[in-house]
Amino acid sequence: MTNEDTDTHETVTGHVKWFDPTKGFGFVVSDDGGPDILLHANVLRNFGQSSVADSANITVTVQKTTRGIQAVEVIDIAPPEGNFASTLTDLMGIDTETIELSPLEPARVKWFDKGKGFGFANVFGRDEDVFIHIEILRSSGFADLQPGEAVCLRVMDGQRGRMATFVASWEASLKDDQ
Repeated sequence: MTNEDTDTHETVTGHVKWFDPTKGFGFVVSDDGGPDILLHANVLRNFGQSSVADSANITVTVQKTTRGIQAVEVIDIAPPEGNFASTLTDLMGIDTETIELSPLEPARVKWFDKGKGFGFANVFGRDEDVFIHIEILRSSGFADLQPGEAVCLRVMDGQRGRMATFVASWEASLKDDQ
């Protein structure tokens, strides 16, 4: 930190303009207006996620620097407005309250291909893979997953086997248990 950086931090609520995990950064737009806020991948990783969906609602602590405003901590991420997953055949007729009441299960991402729109994870202590659809990922506030990433999943038996109905970061799910 240079002398021109300020030590004062403020909390800002807004939405993700875009985030590119490959580039390692993205931008947040404050609900109160003003310049875009830089969101670096390391700050997001400290929250427990490797990506965040465009338009996700986000609360961050920011710091003004000589290069502009930068997020220094992610406080909260909420999925974008709208139910992207409601069109999935496997979830048709399932009450959202039933999904929300199912337990979070610890899992590790086996692989996820954003281009194909799906991937798989392994729930700890279970043999079968869990299917993760890109729309479930987006409706959970993620844009992508990395192999080996630790997450928590709400899982149900679908028409083609076990599938995720919700994805949470490992750290966020631990905070919910407190």
